[in-house]
Order: sequence, then C-alpha cells, then structure tokens
Amino acid sequence: MFYLIAGLALIALGITMLVNPRLIFELTESWKHSGGTEPSEMFLRSTRFGGVMCTLAGICGLIVSFIPQV
Repeated sequence: MFYLIAGLALIALGITMLVNPRLIFELTESWKHSGGTEPSEMFLRSTRFGGVMCTLAGICGLIVSFIPQV
C-alpha cells in the first residue's frame, strides 16, 4: 500500500516539475532573492530532468505495488 501511495505522489510531483518548473522555483528559491528574479535556464533544465526522474521512480513504485509479496 505504501508503494502505491508513494508512487502516485512521486508521479504527481514529477509531472508538476516537468510541466511547470517556474512554480517549483517560486516555492523553493524565490524567497532567497530580493526583487523579481527569474530562474536560470540551467535551473529550469535540471528541474525538468528531476521531474522525469521522479515520474519514472513513481511508475516503478506503482509496478512494485502490484508484485505479489511472498
């Protein structure tokens, strides 16, 4: 049951990171800067890459949750 919930949470987080990396910047990094700074291109790319990895880990968690335990 844990793998199912964790997998769904990772998929949701990964898709959010992949589709809207600027939201992740606003939530995690914007408080560190005074003024209206924009995220760097490297931050956007690395956040999207992290989103792909989180989504893949979530899919693996879903697969593991359906494997019968001995």
